[in-house]
Amino acid sequence: MLFSSTTFLFIFLPIVVGVYYALPQKAHNAFLLLASIVFYALGEPKYLPIMFAIIIINYFGAIYITKYESKAKFWLILTLIANIGTLFYFKYFNFLIENLNRTLNTGFSLWDIALPLGISFYTFQATSYTIDVYRKQVEPQKNIYRLALFICLFPQLIAGPIVKYHDIANQLENRHTTIDEFYYGLRRFIIGLAKKVLIANILGDITNLIFDLPPTEYGTGTAWFGAIIFTLQFYFDFSSYADMAIGLGHLFGFTIMENFNYPYISKSMSETWRRWHISLATWFKDYLYIPLGGSRKGDLRKNLNILIIFSFMGIWHGADWVYIISGVYNGLLVVFENITKLNKDKQGFFYNAFRHIYTLIAIIFGVIWFRTKTLAYSKAFILNMLGLLKTNGTSYNILHYLDRIEILVIIIAIICSVPLFKNILSWGEKHKYIGAAVDVWIIILLILSCMQIAASTYNPFIYFRF
Repeated sequence: MLFSSTTFLFIFLPIVVGVYYALPQKAHNAFLLLASIVFYALGEPKYLPIMFAIIIINYFGAIYITKYESKAKFWLILTLIANIGTLFYFKYFNFLIENLNRTLNTGFSLWDIALPLGISFYTFQATSYTIDVYRKQVEPQKNIYRLALFICLFPQLIAGPIVKYHDIANQLENRHTTIDEFYYGLRRFIIGLAKKVLIANILGDITNLIFDLPPTEYGTGTAWFGAIIFTLQFYFDFSSYADMAIGLGHLFGFTIMENFNYPYISKSMSETWRRWHISLATWFKDYLYIPLGGSRKGDLRKNLNILIIFSFMGIWHGADWVYIISGVYNGLLVVFENITKLNKDKQGFFYNAFRHIYTLIAIIFGVIWFRTKTLAYSKAFILNMLGLLKTNGTSYNILHYLDRIEILVIIIAIICSVPLFKNILSWGEKHKYIGAAVDVWIIILLILSCMQIAASTYNPFIYFRF
Protein backbone atom coordinates (compact mmCIF):
# COMPACT_ATOMS: atom_id res chain seq x y z
CA MET A 1 0.00 0.00 0.00
CA LEU A 2 1.40 3.34 -1.06
CA PHE A 3 1.58 6.24 1.38
CA SER A 4 0.33 8.37 -1.52
CA SER A 5 -2.74 6.21 -2.21
CA THR A 6 -6.30 7.21 -1.34
CA THR A 7 -6.71 3.97 0.64
CA PHE A 8 -3.83 4.86 2.92
CA LEU A 9 -4.57 8.57 3.23
CA PHE A 10 -8.31 8.45 3.78
CA ILE A 11 -8.93 5.03 5.33
CA PHE A 12 -5.90 3.28 6.81
CA LEU A 13 -4.04 6.22 8.39
CA PRO A 14 -7.05 8.00 9.96
CA ILE A 15 -8.30 4.73 11.47
CA VAL A 16 -4.87 3.79 12.83
CA VAL A 17 -4.21 7.24 14.31
CA GLY A 18 -7.72 7.48 15.79
CA VAL A 19 -7.69 4.04 17.39
CA TYR A 20 -4.08 4.42 18.58
CA TYR A 21 -4.84 7.53 20.61
CA ALA A 22 -8.16 6.18 21.82
CA LEU A 23 -6.41 3.21 23.40
CA PRO A 24 -4.53 3.34 26.72
CA GLN A 25 -0.79 3.73 26.39
CA LYS A 26 -0.07 0.15 27.46
CA ALA A 27 -1.95 -1.06 24.35
CA HIS A 28 -0.13 1.20 21.88
CA ASN A 29 2.60 -1.24 20.90
CA ALA A 30 0.21 -4.15 20.41
CA PHE A 31 -2.11 -2.11 18.23
CA LEU A 32 0.73 -0.58 16.21
CA LEU A 33 2.14 -4.07 15.60
CA LEU A 34 -1.26 -5.26 14.42
CA ALA A 35 -1.60 -2.22 12.15
CA SER A 36 1.86 -2.88 10.69
CA ILE A 37 0.98 -6.50 9.94
CA VAL A 38 -2.26 -5.42 8.28
CA PHE A 39 -0.36 -2.78 6.29
CA TYR A 40 2.02 -5.43 4.93
CA ALA A 41 -0.75 -7.98 4.39
CA LEU A 42 -2.72 -5.54 2.25
CA GLY A 43 0.25 -5.54 -0.14
CA GLU A 44 1.73 -9.03 -0.09
CA PRO A 45 0.04 -11.33 2.46
CA LYS A 46 1.71 -14.51 1.12
CA TYR A 47 5.12 -13.22 2.27
CA LEU A 48 4.09 -12.55 5.87
CA PRO A 49 5.44 -15.95 7.04
CA ILE A 50 8.91 -14.95 5.79
CA MET A 51 8.90 -11.79 7.87
CA PHE A 52 7.54 -13.71 10.89
CA ALA A 53 10.31 -16.29 10.48
CA ILE A 54 12.97 -13.55 10.47
CA ILE A 55 11.47 -12.10 13.66
CA ILE A 56 11.44 -15.48 15.45
CA ILE A 57 14.95 -16.46 14.32
CA ASN A 58 16.46 -13.18 15.49
CA TYR A 59 14.49 -13.22 18.73
CA PHE A 60 15.87 -16.59 19.79
CA GLY A 61 19.27 -15.97 18.17
CA ALA A 62 19.84 -12.87 20.30
CA ILE A 63 18.69 -14.63 23.47
CA TYR A 64 21.03 -17.58 22.83
CA ILE A 65 23.93 -15.20 22.13
CA THR A 66 23.55 -13.83 25.64
CA LYS A 67 22.59 -17.08 27.34
CA TYR A 68 25.41 -19.16 25.90
CA GLU A 69 28.28 -16.68 25.83
CA SER A 70 30.89 -19.35 25.05
CA LYS A 71 29.05 -20.06 21.80
CA ALA A 72 27.92 -16.49 21.11
CA LYS A 73 29.77 -16.31 17.79
CA PHE A 74 28.15 -19.57 16.66
CA TRP A 75 24.65 -18.25 17.34
CA LEU A 76 25.50 -14.94 15.69
CA ILE A 77 26.76 -16.64 12.53
CA LEU A 78 23.75 -18.96 12.45
CA THR A 79 21.36 -16.02 12.73
CA LEU A 80 23.22 -13.99 10.10
CA ILE A 81 23.12 -16.96 7.72
CA ALA A 82 19.35 -17.09 8.16
CA ASN A 83 18.97 -13.32 7.54
CA ILE A 84 21.40 -12.91 4.65
CA GLY A 85 20.55 -16.36 3.26
CA THR A 86 16.87 -15.45 3.04
CA LEU A 87 17.71 -12.18 1.31
CA PHE A 88 20.15 -13.95 -1.04
CA TYR A 89 17.62 -16.60 -2.04
CA PHE A 90 14.84 -14.21 -2.93
CA LYS A 91 16.97 -11.45 -4.42
CA TYR A 92 20.11 -13.00 -5.89
CA PHE A 93 19.63 -16.73 -6.51
CA ASN A 94 18.39 -16.41 -10.09
CA PHE A 95 21.01 -13.74 -10.79
CA LEU A 96 23.69 -16.23 -9.71
CA ILE A 97 22.20 -18.94 -11.95
CA GLU A 98 22.04 -16.58 -14.93
CA ASN A 99 25.70 -15.66 -14.57
CA LEU A 100 26.76 -19.28 -14.07
CA ASN A 101 24.95 -20.22 -17.26
CA ARG A 102 26.55 -17.34 -19.13
CA THR A 103 30.05 -17.96 -17.76
CA LEU A 104 30.20 -21.77 -17.78
CA ASN A 105 27.79 -22.31 -20.68
CA THR A 106 25.53 -24.40 -18.43
CA GLY A 107 21.78 -24.77 -18.76
CA PHE A 108 20.43 -24.52 -15.24
CA SER A 109 16.77 -23.49 -15.15
CA LEU A 110 15.73 -20.34 -13.34
CA TRP A 111 13.41 -20.74 -10.39
CA ASP A 112 10.08 -19.01 -10.04
CA ILE A 113 11.09 -16.57 -7.27
CA ALA A 114 9.43 -13.23 -6.61
CA LEU A 115 11.05 -10.56 -4.44
CA PRO A 116 9.02 -9.98 -1.23
CA LEU A 117 8.21 -6.36 -0.56
CA GLY A 118 10.60 -4.68 1.87
CA ILE A 119 12.84 -7.71 2.42
CA SER A 120 16.03 -5.71 1.77
CA PHE A 121 15.09 -3.39 4.61
CA TYR A 122 13.66 -5.63 7.32
CA THR A 123 16.42 -8.26 7.01
CA PHE A 124 19.02 -5.52 7.52
CA GLN A 125 17.14 -4.17 10.54
CA ALA A 126 16.97 -7.63 12.07
CA THR A 127 20.68 -8.12 11.41
CA SER A 128 21.53 -4.84 13.13
CA TYR A 129 19.64 -6.01 16.22
CA THR A 130 21.45 -9.33 16.50
CA ILE A 131 24.87 -7.73 15.96
CA ASP A 132 24.09 -5.03 18.54
CA VAL A 133 23.28 -7.76 21.07
CA TYR A 134 26.46 -9.67 20.20
CA ARG A 135 28.51 -6.48 20.67
CA LYS A 136 26.75 -5.97 24.02
CA GLN A 137 25.53 -2.55 22.94
CA VAL A 138 21.98 -3.53 23.90
CA GLU A 139 20.28 -6.21 25.93
CA PRO A 140 18.28 -8.85 24.04
CA GLN A 141 14.62 -7.96 23.76
CA LYS A 142 12.73 -10.46 25.90
CA ASN A 143 9.36 -9.30 24.57
CA ILE A 144 8.99 -10.80 21.09
CA TYR A 145 6.17 -8.40 20.24
CA ARG A 146 8.41 -5.39 20.80
CA LEU A 147 11.07 -6.93 18.58
CA ALA A 148 8.43 -7.63 15.95
CA LEU A 149 7.31 -4.00 16.12
CA PHE A 150 10.91 -2.85 15.57
CA ILE A 151 11.32 -5.07 12.51
CA CYS A 152 7.95 -4.45 10.86
CA LEU A 153 6.94 -0.94 12.01
CA PHE A 154 4.91 0.16 8.99
CA PRO A 155 6.23 3.73 8.45
CA GLN A 156 9.66 2.42 7.39
CA LEU A 157 8.89 -1.22 6.60
CA ILE A 158 8.83 -1.06 2.81
CA ALA A 159 11.53 1.43 1.80
CA GLY A 160 13.36 2.56 4.91
CA PRO A 161 15.04 4.43 6.42
CA ILE A 162 16.91 1.41 7.76
CA VAL A 163 16.52 1.75 11.53
CA LYS A 164 19.23 0.30 13.78
CA TYR A 165 17.99 -1.30 16.97
CA HIS A 166 20.20 0.65 19.37
CA ASP A 167 18.72 3.90 18.01
CA ILE A 168 15.15 2.95 18.79
CA ALA A 169 15.32 0.43 21.67
CA ASN A 170 14.24 2.89 24.36
CA GLN A 171 11.38 4.21 22.25
CA LEU A 172 9.90 0.72 21.95
CA GLU A 173 9.44 0.60 25.71
CA ASN A 174 8.77 4.18 26.69
CA ARG A 175 7.64 7.02 24.48
CA HIS A 176 5.23 9.94 24.68
CA THR A 177 3.89 12.05 21.83
CA THR A 178 3.44 15.76 22.45
CA ILE A 179 1.15 18.00 20.43
CA ASP A 180 4.18 19.74 18.94
CA GLU A 181 5.73 16.43 17.95
CA PHE A 182 2.46 15.23 16.42
CA TYR A 183 2.14 18.48 14.45
CA TYR A 184 5.74 18.19 13.26
CA GLY A 185 5.07 14.64 12.09
CA LEU A 186 1.93 15.66 10.25
CA ARG A 187 3.69 18.58 8.57
CA ARG A 188 6.66 16.42 7.60
CA PHE A 189 4.34 13.80 6.13
CA ILE A 190 2.47 16.36 4.03
CA ILE A 191 5.73 17.81 2.71
CA GLY A 192 6.86 14.33 1.71
CA LEU A 193 3.51 13.63 0.08
CA ALA A 194 3.77 16.85 -1.94
CA LYS A 195 7.33 16.04 -3.00
CA LYS A 196 6.14 12.68 -4.32
CA VAL A 197 2.93 13.54 -6.14
CA LEU A 198 3.56 17.17 -7.13
CA ILE A 199 7.25 16.90 -8.07
CA ALA A 200 8.62 13.35 -8.39
CA ASN A 201 5.69 11.90 -10.32
CA ILE A 202 5.58 14.79 -12.78
CA LEU A 203 9.34 14.60 -13.30
CA GLY A 204 8.84 10.87 -13.84
CA ASP A 205 6.41 11.53 -16.67
CA ILE A 206 9.09 13.65 -18.35
CA THR A 207 11.86 11.07 -17.97
CA ASN A 208 9.57 8.33 -19.29
CA LEU A 209 9.24 10.26 -22.55
CA ILE A 210 13.01 10.00 -23.00
CA PHE A 211 14.05 6.70 -21.43
CA ASP A 212 11.24 4.74 -23.09
CA LEU A 213 12.93 5.49 -26.43
CA PRO A 214 16.20 4.02 -27.74
CA PRO A 215 19.15 6.41 -27.18
CA THR A 216 19.59 6.66 -30.94
CA GLU A 217 16.26 8.49 -31.17
CA TYR A 218 17.45 11.68 -29.45
CA GLY A 219 20.50 13.90 -29.40
CA THR A 220 23.12 14.62 -26.76
CA GLY A 221 21.26 17.64 -25.41
CA THR A 222 18.12 15.60 -24.83
CA ALA A 223 20.13 12.82 -23.19
CA TRP A 224 21.67 15.31 -20.75
CA PHE A 225 18.27 16.85 -20.10
CA GLY A 226 16.79 13.41 -19.36
CA ALA A 227 19.68 12.52 -17.05
CA ILE A 228 19.35 15.78 -15.11
CA ILE A 229 15.58 15.44 -14.77
CA PHE A 230 15.90 11.85 -13.58
CA THR A 231 18.56 12.93 -11.07
CA LEU A 232 15.99 15.33 -9.63
CA GLN A 233 13.21 12.74 -9.80
CA PHE A 234 15.33 10.10 -8.06
CA TYR A 235 16.07 12.43 -5.15
CA PHE A 236 12.51 13.68 -4.71
CA ASP A 237 10.99 10.22 -5.08
CA PHE A 238 13.21 8.57 -2.48
CA SER A 239 13.50 11.50 -0.06
CA SER A 240 9.72 11.99 -0.18
CA TYR A 241 9.23 8.46 1.15
CA ALA A 242 11.79 9.13 3.87
CA ASP A 243 9.96 12.35 4.80
CA MET A 244 6.65 10.52 5.05
CA ALA A 245 8.18 7.67 7.05
CA ILE A 246 9.84 10.09 9.49
CA GLY A 247 6.61 12.08 9.77
CA LEU A 248 4.55 8.96 10.45
CA GLY A 249 7.07 7.89 13.07
CA HIS A 250 6.58 11.18 14.93
CA LEU A 251 2.80 10.68 14.88
CA PHE A 252 3.35 7.61 17.04
CA GLY A 253 6.23 8.90 19.15
CA PHE A 254 9.15 7.38 17.19
CA THR A 255 12.16 9.41 16.11
CA ILE A 256 13.44 7.83 12.90
CA MET A 257 16.84 8.93 11.64
CA GLU A 258 17.16 11.36 8.76
CA ASN A 259 17.90 9.69 5.45
CA PHE A 260 18.69 12.70 3.25
CA ASN A 261 20.42 16.00 3.86
CA TYR A 262 20.38 17.86 0.53
CA PRO A 263 22.99 15.70 -1.23
CA TYR A 264 23.07 17.88 -4.35
CA ILE A 265 24.81 20.71 -2.50
CA SER A 266 27.81 18.45 -1.87
CA LYS A 267 31.31 19.34 -3.05
CA SER A 268 32.59 15.76 -3.24
CA MET A 269 31.20 12.26 -3.64
CA SER A 270 32.45 11.50 -0.14
CA GLU A 271 30.19 14.27 1.16
CA THR A 272 27.35 13.11 -1.07
CA TRP A 273 27.33 9.74 0.64
CA ARG A 274 27.14 11.45 4.01
CA ARG A 275 23.98 13.14 2.76
CA TRP A 276 22.37 10.48 0.52
CA HIS A 277 20.57 7.37 1.88
CA ILE A 278 22.26 8.04 5.18
CA SER A 279 20.72 5.02 6.91
CA LEU A 280 22.15 2.59 4.34
CA ALA A 281 25.59 4.23 4.30
CA THR A 282 25.82 4.23 8.11
CA TRP A 283 24.56 0.63 8.25
CA PHE A 284 27.39 -0.54 6.00
CA LYS A 285 29.85 1.65 7.90
CA ASP A 286 28.84 0.22 11.30
CA TYR A 287 28.41 -3.42 10.32
CA LEU A 288 30.89 -3.95 7.47
CA TYR A 289 33.40 -1.11 7.01
CA ILE A 290 34.50 -0.89 10.66
CA PRO A 291 34.67 -4.71 11.16
CA LEU A 292 36.85 -4.89 8.03
CA GLY A 293 39.27 -2.51 9.69
CA GLY A 294 37.88 0.83 8.54
CA SER A 295 40.70 3.34 8.23
CA ARG A 296 42.76 1.86 11.05
CA LYS A 297 45.14 -0.21 8.92
CA GLY A 298 46.62 2.30 6.52
CA ASP A 299 45.45 4.10 3.39
CA LEU A 300 45.68 1.07 1.09
CA ARG A 301 43.47 -1.06 3.33
CA LYS A 302 41.13 1.89 3.91
CA ASN A 303 40.58 2.39 0.16
CA LEU A 304 40.11 -1.33 -0.36
CA ASN A 305 37.49 -1.39 2.39
CA ILE A 306 35.73 1.55 0.72
CA LEU A 307 35.59 -0.33 -2.60
CA ILE A 308 34.21 -3.38 -0.80
CA ILE A 309 31.40 -1.56 0.99
CA PHE A 310 30.39 0.43 -2.08
CA SER A 311 30.33 -2.77 -4.14
CA PHE A 312 28.04 -4.31 -1.54
CA MET A 313 25.89 -1.17 -1.48
CA GLY A 314 25.50 -1.53 -5.25
CA ILE A 315 24.59 -5.20 -4.96
CA TRP A 316 22.12 -4.37 -2.17
CA HIS A 317 20.15 -2.22 -4.61
CA GLY A 318 19.46 -5.09 -6.95
CA ALA A 319 20.51 -8.30 -8.63
CA ASP A 320 21.75 -6.71 -11.82
CA TRP A 321 25.12 -5.67 -13.14
CA VAL A 322 23.95 -2.08 -13.56
CA TYR A 323 23.71 -1.78 -9.76
CA ILE A 324 27.05 -3.48 -9.16
CA ILE A 325 28.75 -1.17 -11.66
CA SER A 326 27.06 1.80 -10.00
CA GLY A 327 28.44 0.74 -6.61
CA VAL A 328 31.96 0.25 -7.95
CA TYR A 329 31.71 3.59 -9.78
CA ASN A 330 30.87 5.44 -6.55
CA GLY A 331 33.54 3.58 -4.63
CA LEU A 332 36.22 4.43 -7.18
CA LEU A 333 35.28 8.10 -7.05
CA VAL A 334 35.52 8.18 -3.25
CA VAL A 335 38.92 6.43 -3.42
CA PHE A 336 40.04 8.91 -6.10
CA GLU A 337 39.04 11.78 -3.82
CA ASN A 338 40.94 10.24 -0.91
CA ILE A 339 44.09 9.96 -3.00
CA THR A 340 43.86 13.42 -4.57
CA LYS A 341 42.50 15.08 -1.38
CA LEU A 342 39.64 16.44 -3.48
CA ASN A 343 37.31 15.72 -0.58
CA LYS A 344 39.14 18.17 1.68
CA ASP A 345 37.62 21.61 2.19
CA LYS A 346 39.78 24.56 1.20
CA GLN A 347 39.22 28.27 0.88
CA GLY A 348 38.66 29.68 -2.59
CA PHE A 349 35.55 30.34 -4.64
CA PHE A 350 36.78 28.83 -7.91
CA TYR A 351 38.16 25.72 -6.23
CA ASN A 352 34.88 25.02 -4.43
CA ALA A 353 32.85 25.85 -7.54
CA PHE A 354 34.91 23.30 -9.49
CA ARG A 355 34.35 20.69 -6.77
CA HIS A 356 30.62 21.32 -6.79
CA ILE A 357 30.34 21.08 -10.58
CA TYR A 358 32.48 17.93 -10.63
CA THR A 359 30.27 16.36 -7.93
CA LEU A 360 27.02 17.18 -9.72
CA ILE A 361 28.31 15.67 -12.95
CA ALA A 362 29.53 12.58 -11.08
CA ILE A 363 26.11 12.22 -9.40
CA ILE A 364 24.28 12.52 -12.72
CA PHE A 365 26.40 9.80 -14.33
CA GLY A 366 25.95 7.67 -11.20
CA VAL A 367 22.17 7.77 -10.89
CA ILE A 368 21.32 7.06 -14.53
CA TRP A 369 22.21 3.40 -13.88
CA PHE A 370 19.05 3.26 -11.76
CA ARG A 371 16.87 4.32 -14.68
CA THR A 372 18.38 2.56 -17.68
CA LYS A 373 17.01 -0.92 -18.20
CA THR A 374 20.07 -2.87 -19.34
CA LEU A 375 23.85 -2.59 -19.60
CA ALA A 376 23.49 -2.09 -23.33
CA TYR A 377 21.04 0.79 -22.85
CA SER A 378 23.24 2.31 -20.14
CA LYS A 379 26.29 2.16 -22.39
CA ALA A 380 24.42 3.70 -25.33
CA PHE A 381 22.91 6.42 -23.16
CA ILE A 382 26.27 7.41 -21.67
CA LEU A 383 27.87 7.43 -25.13
CA ASN A 384 25.06 9.72 -26.24
CA MET A 385 25.74 12.07 -23.31
CA LEU A 386 29.40 12.14 -24.33
CA GLY A 387 28.49 12.86 -27.97
CA LEU A 388 29.93 9.53 -29.10
CA LEU A 389 26.72 7.82 -30.24
CA LYS A 390 25.48 7.98 -33.81
CA THR A 391 21.85 9.08 -33.65
CA ASN A 392 19.09 9.38 -36.23
CA GLY A 393 19.06 12.46 -38.40
CA THR A 394 15.74 13.66 -36.97
CA SER A 395 16.41 13.43 -33.24
CA TYR A 396 13.62 13.53 -30.68
CA ASN A 397 13.56 16.86 -28.83
CA ILE A 398 11.83 16.60 -25.46
CA LEU A 399 11.67 20.37 -25.02
CA HIS A 400 8.93 20.54 -27.67
CA TYR A 401 6.69 18.35 -25.50
CA LEU A 402 6.94 20.17 -22.17
CA ASP A 403 4.00 22.24 -20.99
CA ARG A 404 4.14 25.19 -18.62
CA ILE A 405 3.28 23.13 -15.55
CA GLU A 406 6.14 20.72 -16.19
CA ILE A 407 8.59 23.58 -16.72
CA LEU A 408 7.37 25.16 -13.46
CA VAL A 409 7.82 21.85 -11.62
CA ILE A 410 11.39 21.55 -12.91
CA ILE A 411 12.19 25.05 -11.60
CA ILE A 412 10.58 24.24 -8.22
CA ALA A 413 12.50 20.96 -8.04
CA ILE A 414 15.82 22.72 -8.57
CA ILE A 415 14.98 25.29 -5.88
CA CYS A 416 13.77 22.63 -3.43
CA SER A 417 16.91 20.52 -3.87
CA VAL A 418 18.75 23.12 -1.76
CA PRO A 419 17.90 24.01 1.88
CA LEU A 420 15.98 27.23 1.08
CA PHE A 421 12.55 26.06 2.24
CA LYS A 422 14.04 24.20 5.17
CA ASN A 423 15.42 27.53 6.38
CA ILE A 424 12.03 29.18 5.86
CA LEU A 425 10.41 26.49 8.01
CA SER A 426 13.02 27.10 10.69
CA TRP A 427 12.32 30.83 10.60
CA GLY A 428 8.63 30.05 10.91
CA GLU A 429 9.24 28.43 14.27
CA LYS A 430 10.66 31.72 15.58
CA HIS A 431 8.37 34.25 13.89
CA LYS A 432 4.62 34.18 14.37
CA TYR A 433 3.61 35.57 10.96
CA ILE A 434 6.02 33.44 8.96
CA GLY A 435 4.83 30.42 10.93
CA ALA A 436 1.19 31.21 10.09
CA ALA A 437 2.07 31.56 6.41
CA VAL A 438 3.86 28.21 6.50
CA ASP A 439 0.80 26.57 8.10
CA VAL A 440 -1.42 27.92 5.32
CA TRP A 441 1.05 26.74 2.71
CA ILE A 442 1.12 23.23 4.23
CA ILE A 443 -2.69 23.05 3.97
CA ILE A 444 -2.50 24.18 0.34
CA LEU A 445 0.11 21.51 -0.37
CA LEU A 446 -2.18 18.87 1.13
CA ILE A 447 -5.14 19.99 -0.99
CA LEU A 448 -3.06 20.12 -4.18
CA SER A 449 -1.57 16.71 -3.42
CA CYS A 450 -4.99 15.13 -2.88
CA MET A 451 -6.24 16.67 -6.13
CA GLN A 452 -3.23 15.30 -7.99
CA ILE A 453 -3.69 11.84 -6.45
CA ALA A 454 -7.34 11.79 -7.52
CA ALA A 455 -6.38 12.68 -11.08
CA SER A 456 -3.31 10.43 -11.47
CA THR A 457 -2.68 6.74 -11.95
CA TYR A 458 -0.70 4.22 -9.85
CA ASN A 459 2.88 5.41 -9.45
CA PRO A 460 5.00 3.44 -6.96
CA PHE A 461 8.16 4.67 -5.27
CA ILE A 462 11.37 3.88 -7.14
CA TYR A 463 12.90 2.19 -4.11
CA PHE A 464 10.05 -0.34 -3.88
CA ARG A 465 11.93 -2.41 -6.47
CA PHE A 466 14.98 -2.69 -4.22
